[in-house]
Order: sequence, then C-alpha cells, then structure tokens
Amino acid sequence: MAESGGSSWRRAGFAGAAIGVLAAGAAAGVAVERLTVGRSVRQKARLALDAAGPYGGLRGTPGRVLADDGTVLYYEVDEVEADASSAGRRRRLFGRKQPAPVTVVFSHGYCLNQDSWHFQRAALRGLVRTVHWDQRSHGRSGGGASQDGPDGTPVSIDLLGRDLKAVLDAAAPEGPLVLVGHSMGGMTVMALAEQYPELIRDRVVGIALVGTSAGKLGEVTYGLPLAGVNAVRRVLPGVLRALGSQAELVERGRRATADLFAGLIKKYSFASKDVDPAVARFAERMIESTPIDVVAAFYPAFAEHDKEAALAAFRELPVLALAGDNDLVTPSSHTEAIAALLPDAELVIVPDAGHLVMLEHPEAVTDRLADLLVRAGAVPAGETFRTR
Repeated sequence: MAESGGSSWRRAGFAGAAIGVLAAGAAAGVAVERLTVGRSVRQKARLALDAAGPYGGLRGTPGRVLADDGTVLYYEVDEVEADASSAGRRRRLFGRKQPAPVTVVFSHGYCLNQDSWHFQRAALRGLVRTVHWDQRSHGRSGGGASQDGPDGTPVSIDLLGRDLKAVLDAAAPEGPLVLVGHSMGGMTVMALAEQYPELIRDRVVGIALVGTSAGKLGEVTYGLPLAGVNAVRRVLPGVLRALGSQAELVERGRRATADLFAGLIKKYSFASKDVDPAVARFAERMIESTPIDVVAAFYPAFAEHDKEAALAAFRELPVLALAGDNDLVTPSSHTEAIAALLPDAELVIVPDAGHLVMLEHPEAVTDRLADLLVRAGAVPAGETFRTR
C-alpha cells in the first residue's frame, strides 16, 4: 500500500510539473499582483464584482427531461411575448412582419452552463422562442456523481447528442429549429446531426457553430511550446481521474489557489486586455462551479471527437461559423476548417477575441446570430437590432 501511495504521489508530481507549464504565464501576473494587493482587498473586489455584475440572472420557464440513461436534464424556455410593446421590439429587430414560429436552441460549452449565452438571451428575449439547457453534469442538470453515466456508460460526444435530442423532444417537439452551439455545445449539435439526420433535414432551418471544432483537438497547443503540451497530454487523463476520486480535497485546493485559477481562466477565455472585470468574474464563477470529477469525466471525450462527416447534414442550410481570432482552446483554424467543408457558410473571425467570444464581444455574436435568423427564413428580412 505504501509503495502504491508513493507511486501515486510521484505521478502527481510529474503531472504537476507538466500542468505548471500551462499555468506559468498566469502565475507570473498573479505573483506580481499578490505583492501589491492584499488578500482581503482581492476578496472584497470579487464580492463587489459578483454584486455588480447582473450576468446569469435571466430565467425562463423551467423544465426537466430524462436522458436515455436516466440522467435528469434541465432546460428553460423563453416564449415570444404577445403584448404590444414586444411587437414593437420585434419590428426593430427583424422588420415589420411577425417572426415565424421558430425555436432557437442554445447549447453551451465544457465547464460552463446555459448562462454563458446571457447577452444573446437578453437580446432575443421575448422576440423569438428560445430554449437554453444545461448539459449533463453542468449547471442544474444531473449526472455528475461519477466519471461515467448512471448506467456506467462513459461520457461521449455522441451521448451529448442524444441528450440534445431528448431536450428537443420535450421543449420543442414541433416547428422549425435553429441550433446554436459553443465549443462542446457545437460538438453536441454535430453529434445530433450524425445520429438523427432526418431531424436536421425535416426541422432545422439554421445552424450556428461558435468557437468549436469538428475534430483533431489533439493537435491544439493552447499557445504553448509543443514539448510542454505533449507532456501534459501524456499525464493529464490519468491525473484527472486520480483527482476526480479526491474531489473534496481538490475543491479545497482550487479555493486556496483562487487567484491563479482566475488568471488561467482569463488567459484561456478572453483575448481583450480591457474585458469587463465583471464579465471575467462571471466566467470564473461558471467554470469554478464545475466539480473536478465532471472535468475528469468529460476530458477524454474530446480526444475521440471526430464529426467532420456529420457536417454534411448542414450543407443545404444557412450556417454561421464564428470564432475569436485568438482562441487558444479551439483555435479559429478549426472554425475555418468547418467553413471549408460548408462552402455556403458565413465565416466570421472576430478580432481581439478569445474562446468565450459570446461574452467578450457579445454585440458581434448577437448581430451575426440575428442575421442568421433572417437568412434561415425564421424571420423576415428588414432592419436588424444592434446591441451596442
């Protein structure tokens, strides 16, 4: 037993050294900040940002549905408003005519939740019917108790595609659909298309893929030297599994190193130097709320993700392929590769933007999404709403 424990600690030590490569840039900035700003001041600043930032407070009509393995999936629906004031807002956004009865379904990314679409939800709220859901083990959905699903099935992108189908069956069983996915959410949309091509053919009128990838995620360097990335890749899956089995201890460690964690989140979420501190803190809260066992359970699925063939289901549809030009998690080259396979897709690379482009530059994402709804025939052509 002692030998086994020593071996585990040695592996953890090697892993720590490798993961340290990822943290080095952020750690340097955090160290300087710690020399100049006291801990109590930083804590007060975080509390102030949490109070001042109203992000993530939008709520709709709640619903729950069982996935095919029994996991409870949580979703919310924002219906179209019927009063006169909302009719005026629809005219400003989409022109004079009433929009078609379309449902826009938003799927979020890894370690996030439905609130990551806060700005887009606010812009479309009451104008178009929308569905926002939490992927399994994220937000208010169930399924995070172990590294596998309730029936022992490992988490996979295909499983997430079936989850999305269950949500659609419950929250939008009829009518046209526009499917919007960010990062892992975009992969979920691709998995849905691969498994249910008839649904795409019969009901989907538009697709938005934001900061996502159709595969080859093993080639991503995260802006680091290749040698360091390779070292991390070799040890990280095993380390995450080990950490996932010690979730309570790891969560205490994450709280103790909150400054470094915040620095890493900012580095890998945003590219703008002047990103709103309240928005950065909002992203930090979402990511830090994801338990380590969930992080461990989902991570291996990305290495196996390969959905280039599934993109064929979108060839006859209006497609928006959008990414930040400095996305270190799913680089814009992956979005360009998606657009190359869909010649009629609108390719948008947002300048000075990172992985959470919909939070960092919400006006760019919302404007293009509104344009997609017009292109999809979901709403009439006409004057479009500008968020800023």
